[in-house]
Amino acid sequence: MKSNKSLIFILAVFFLLMLTRFNSAEEIKNPQSSFFISGTVFDSHQEPVREARLRVLVNGTPHKIISSQGEVDLVETSSHGGYQIEFRLPPDTAETARIQIEVTKNSYRSAELEFGKKDFAPQNQNFFTVDNVELSRSLGPAFYIATIIFLLTYLLISFDILHRTVASMLGATTMLLTTYTLGTLNLDYRIISFERAIGAVDMNVIFLLLGMMIIVGVLKHTGVFQWCAYMSFRISRGNLFILSLISMVFVAVTSAFLDNVTTMLLYTPVTIEIALAMKISPLILLIPEVMASNIGGTATLIGDPPNIMIGSYAGLTFMQFVKNLAPVCLICLVVLVFYDRFFHRKQYALTQIKNIDEFIQTLKKNCRIKDPILLRYGLLIIGVVIAFFASHGFWKMEVCIPALFGAGVLFAYGVLTKKIKIFELLEKDIEWSTLLFFVFLFIIVGAVEEAGLLSLVADYVLKLSQGNLTVAVCLILWVSAIMSAFVDNIPFTATMLPITAYLTNVIPGAETGVLWWALALGACLGGNGTLIGASANVVTMGISESAGHPIRFLDFMKYGFIFMLISVAICNLWLLI
Repeated sequence: MKSNKSLIFILAVFFLLMLTRFNSAEEIKNPQSSFFISGTVFDSHQEPVREARLRVLVNGTPHKIISSQGEVDLVETSSHGGYQIEFRLPPDTAETARIQIEVTKNSYRSAELEFGKKDFAPQNQNFFTVDNVELSRSLGPAFYIATIIFLLTYLLISFDILHRTVASMLGATTMLLTTYTLGTLNLDYRIISFERAIGAVDMNVIFLLLGMMIIVGVLKHTGVFQWCAYMSFRISRGNLFILSLISMVFVAVTSAFLDNVTTMLLYTPVTIEIALAMKISPLILLIPEVMASNIGGTATLIGDPPNIMIGSYAGLTFMQFVKNLAPVCLICLVVLVFYDRFFHRKQYALTQIKNIDEFIQTLKKNCRIKDPILLRYGLLIIGVVIAFFASHGFWKMEVCIPALFGAGVLFAYGVLTKKIKIFELLEKDIEWSTLLFFVFLFIIVGAVEEAGLLSLVADYVLKLSQGNLTVAVCLILWVSAIMSAFVDNIPFTATMLPITAYLTNVIPGAETGVLWWALALGACLGGNGTLIGASANVVTMGISESAGHPIRFLDFMKYGFIFMLISVAICNLWLLI
């Protein structure tokens, strides 16, 4: 019995070996040719298009593509717009085959590449070629749905119908739900994939905010913010306008050499303490301060993220930013002081402190440094973090890394010395609603960018300029300012970079770099227009709200939008002169 089983096993193995040898011989006799096509898919701005779908057709018939998952019908471009296709053809078919690559993506017109065997570079039985594809925009259902959701979300936020975090969450998830329901049934309704939505979230901004919130939360326990409030009040001698002037100048200068978001994270608690001591609404001081922070951040390369992007793309230096932007920013700051004096004239006239010396002594007694050791340690950590902020370009390091490192070291010290309660800080001092708002806002802006709204605006600027430098300066400045007031200025700036570079090369007189300064001024100062126009605005709003003093969207806009128009008009004159 055992011998029969052994004989059957040997015969089966022999049969398999013969079959394999026969198939190998057939393959050698009729080897298939492998074709490799690679390249990048671009849009009309020469920006890479991610998640574009590519399909192979041979003589008009769909053909299988070889991938790591086996044979598939189509492949998608990477996050950098690149693609690589491999497929095989019998030698007799390969000689005369008409090979087509069909490229499709929602909100774009389809494109097609066509090859013959002569277009490939042969190497043994392998054939290689490289070809790039340019897709032009097509405003389909995804564009209109994304734009409507975007506008409705902003209406909910503007009129305080829903809390900003809830409204942004609803808008972002509606975009995604539309993609995976209607977009599954019909690709024309596909707005943004989950992977693209996650990629649209700028984790550098989120982690920077988180790290600085932890640092500020630890420093609160030292009493340093109350002490700063006392010192500011003592210098101003109870004069609210002088106090506001000191705050605006301090915030503007700090934002130029740190960054506006970090500055407002550090100084907003101080402002709230000052206002509470004077028994006034913190908003009288906070709103002018955040305006000043955005002005100061505009003046240097490292003050605001759009400037960092522009400097990197155009190869501009720190001193070029200072030389071309700092003077006009100083003018805008002076105008802000007079504007604020006029806008808050009634509050300034009514706010009077009697017995100034007695009140200062009371503040001095109540606003002492509670923990000087923790304060010294915290200031040392902040100094290290700021040094890394200033030199992050040299280290090729995102600014969130030193912020998180400093937060971790300071947090660990506070917990080990039992001066900080971990869960108390996590629950009370980190503005989770603000962080979530940023996450969902990034997704919403990423969706309208994917659908083509930002590209449409950029193309409009390009079309209207028509080679006229004055028109180009005005368009880039004002369109950037208005758009940055309502959408995050980072993706809009990224969209405008190749347009600005092209106009700089083709318009006579633009080689001075004036269009880059127009883009920087518009993108940064436009953030003063609305409460959600700049990251510093949102951070200030979150801290103030947690302290029991919420800032309404329309109240901020009444002050900020008018000043934004005035400051941009000043910049327009500066650029034209």
